[in-house]
Amino acid sequence: MSTPNDGYGQYPPQHPGEQQQQPSYPDPRYENASPIPDAGSATQHGAEHGRKKKRQYAASAFEVGVGGNVQPGSGQLPGAGAPYGIPPVAAPAYGGYPQPDLQPAAYGAPPPQPYGQPPALGGYQTPEPYYPSAGAPPAPGGVAGLTAGMQSMNLAPGGIPQQQPQQLPPQARVGPLNQLYPTDLLNQPFNVSELDLPPPPIILPPNTSVTPSPDANCLPKYVRSTLNAVPTTHSLLKKSKLPFALVIQPYAALHDLDDPVPVVQDQVISRCRRCRSYINPFVTFLDHGHRWRCNMCNLTNDVPQAFDWDAAAQKSVDRWQRHELNHAVVEFVAPQEYMVRPPQPLVYLFLFDVSYAAVSTGLLATSARTILDSLNRIPNADRRTRLGFMAVDSSLHYFSVPKDTDENGETSMLVISDLDEPFLPVPGDLLITLTECRQSIENFLTKLPNMFVNNQINDSCMGSALRAGHKLISPLGGKIVVLSASLPNVGYGSLKMREDKKLLGTSKESGLLQTASGFYKSFAVECSKNQVSIDMFLFSSQYQDVASLSNLPRYTGGQTWFYPGWNAGRAEDAIKFASEFSDYLSSEIGLEAVLRVRATTGLRMSTFYGNFFNRSSDLCAFPAFPRDQCYVVEVALDENLTKNVVCMQTAVLHTTCNGERRIRVMTLALPTTTNLADLYASADQAAITTYFTHKAVERGLSNGLESARDGLQHKITELLQTFKKELAGGSMGGGLQFPSNLRGLPALFLGLIKHVGLRKSALIPSDLRSAALAQLSTLPLPLLMQYIYPRLYSLHDMPDNAGIPDPETSQIVLPPPLNLSSERFVPYGLYLIDDGQTQFLWVGRDAVPQLLADVFGISDRTQLHVGKATLPELDNDFNERVRAVIQKSRDHKSKGVGSIILPHLYIVREDGEPSLKLWAQTLLVEDRADQGLSYQQWMGSLREKVSA
Repeated sequence: MSTPNDGYGQYPPQHPGEQQQQPSYPDPRYENASPIPDAGSATQHGAEHGRKKKRQYAASAFEVGVGGNVQPGSGQLPGAGAPYGIPPVAAPAYGGYPQPDLQPAAYGAPPPQPYGQPPALGGYQTPEPYYPSAGAPPAPGGVAGLTAGMQSMNLAPGGIPQQQPQQLPPQARVGPLNQLYPTDLLNQPFNVSELDLPPPPIILPPNTSVTPSPDANCLPKYVRSTLNAVPTTHSLLKKSKLPFALVIQPYAALHDLDDPVPVVQDQVISRCRRCRSYINPFVTFLDHGHRWRCNMCNLTNDVPQAFDWDAAAQKSVDRWQRHELNHAVVEFVAPQEYMVRPPQPLVYLFLFDVSYAAVSTGLLATSARTILDSLNRIPNADRRTRLGFMAVDSSLHYFSVPKDTDENGETSMLVISDLDEPFLPVPGDLLITLTECRQSIENFLTKLPNMFVNNQINDSCMGSALRAGHKLISPLGGKIVVLSASLPNVGYGSLKMREDKKLLGTSKESGLLQTASGFYKSFAVECSKNQVSIDMFLFSSQYQDVASLSNLPRYTGGQTWFYPGWNAGRAEDAIKFASEFSDYLSSEIGLEAVLRVRATTGLRMSTFYGNFFNRSSDLCAFPAFPRDQCYVVEVALDENLTKNVVCMQTAVLHTTCNGERRIRVMTLALPTTTNLADLYASADQAAITTYFTHKAVERGLSNGLESARDGLQHKITELLQTFKKELAGGSMGGGLQFPSNLRGLPALFLGLIKHVGLRKSALIPSDLRSAALAQLSTLPLPLLMQYIYPRLYSLHDMPDNAGIPDPETSQIVLPPPLNLSSERFVPYGLYLIDDGQTQFLWVGRDAVPQLLADVFGISDRTQLHVGKATLPELDNDFNERVRAVIQKSRDHKSKGVGSIILPHLYIVREDGEPSLKLWAQTLLVEDRADQGLSYQQWMGSLREKVSA
């Protein structure tokens, strides 16, 4: 073990009161955590990987635990000497220590000492095994049990059940669903690692699906339910106070190659004649396989003759191998009857702000250059993709770009000053085919910045430009891409500066978050009818009225991206926007899409949340369907459910970028229950938080932020009170009882109440709030959880395997996340705080010189450049690992989502710029800050309300 005096600096002595409160894990789910890995092997692995001598940034002689990565429950650092009776172990490099596996067992796994015995908790015993297999111990419920059950089914070699091709009738369920494990929120505190747990498993009766495919039920990354057991009556749902809603994310990546799903190519699409549901793994085959019974409405339908026939190969096929019977998520290539018109081409119309603000900040030059560099990334497999270009200041500037075959062709600019009735000067030449005009487009984009280099006009007629753009592309449909650094202040939809700092943080603030002009909503609805979608990239350093402008994407299936104070003169700003805009252009969006959710009789989709236009009671319209957003649908129980299993099927009919009409179908099956305990044991805390986030945004925009915050606090109190009254026998025993699978809910609700979009503060500009509310309304669930409850990693003492690829998966290993509290910080530490949109690298005031040298290449803390930055690439192992952790924390694909966001990295010195430090500290949800309660105060107030 290295000594404190090995030449790499020694930490200052510990001051009184610096000992940190360590998390304890008395929850039975954590008692089965894997043992601490062998320290010697970890050290050896790190030595092989590193090129430099190992260093320690923390003196190993401390006798009390103070670091962020202390072994849970030990009260000290492993290897810190013998006062606590722990034998010393070899300390890995940089003060990191081997960590126990903090991944708890799945929610459904019975703990060593189940809580299920008291009658007040429903009288549960340990669940009976549903799917016993010969010679094996009893299988648990959930996925493992389902697999075992499928193996024990009597299947012929081809996968077809012997004797008859139809499935067996579902058996009556025996025993409980997910076990209910109450926990005391005060004595068994929430740990952030629990947010990485999968939702409670969906436990279906045997033989629910027609094939034994492990992919028969929908994966959580596509569709999550707030409840993985559905109440059979409306009164039971109402009694539970839990919401019943679906969180739907039809795509898990920006590109098909990153997340392929099975495609049914033969255009044989079997649908129920009555409810129009698509055939899926949960139907029932009858009459020797000639007919099938719909699992939604029970109607019997004929199986299409071509269902067992391969027309291309002219031979029969095994139906049990068909994708739609084996996979809950499939895409059908749609035949002619699914098209109102021939598939539209992909169309992008770029509206460039060329006012003085856009030119002087470098927005025009950067956006033109990024489009030029991204022309090969824009989807164009069918060679029909079209582009159009307009420029906007106080006038409209159209660009007529010639075909490459036109030898004498030069791009011509046509200026229109009539903003009331702008006309199209040469309609045929304004939308050009990328393939036919590639060279001309490149020449135009190269020259565009110089055309306006001396423009001094400050006005913007963006509203009039949008009307003109709509007129230009509405015959085809497509995307209008707005790149603006100015407030639209002339022409249609003109807006005025209405930001008033006196209103911020008051009840009148909600007025600033609502649209100032009816034009933006009515025009967006008109665009939606004509298959025109709008995306807003907003860059103003002055007030830009994001609240009004964000209505355009909200009702057209688009998105609002906000870059406050952006300037291309800062390399970090230019790189962030260029990276995001290029990824945006490369995304394989869907066109002229509609989304509908069908469900078992008795269930009805009642309310829809997200960016789209609700064309009818159950149909959501998307002129363009993005791949980086999610949608929430509230489900109502109109009548009692009589089935053991209910199904909900989401269908997205769309045109691909490559001109193919397709239907993406996602089918989710859930068990039903008459037991309140089953509802709480199967509740998904992340999905519930997502649902209430959308509700809070809606309430904040309509009734004010105070109402939204109060609504969240009332809801979590109501859930705790209901659990106490109905499932804890009316007594908390001095604690705060809640199911272990919902233990993170109070922390998530606190994070939401303290989020920049909803937080009570007089310091948050309304543009920043409006942009945050737009993100809260659209982010996919994994990114939304991180946006509400950011990730905190301790880097100076990270485990030896952190920051290097895992030998088995080749994925970079992240340090264990920490709860968001300044109690986790030590003055010599280095920490990463990441909410998915912004990253902060926090440098403690007592960081030792060697740490600064290894990470930043400087010898003194005063030389540290704070603010937006990029870490230097230095020739040492630790710098490489820190950069790898920062990069891995940005990895969207590993989280099962598509996103273009490239977070800014800010360097924060604990004794540096106060405003920057304060900004970083607002992400520490569990601390008290800016009129907000600390986590301990929050839990105390909840206990008082529940006990009252």
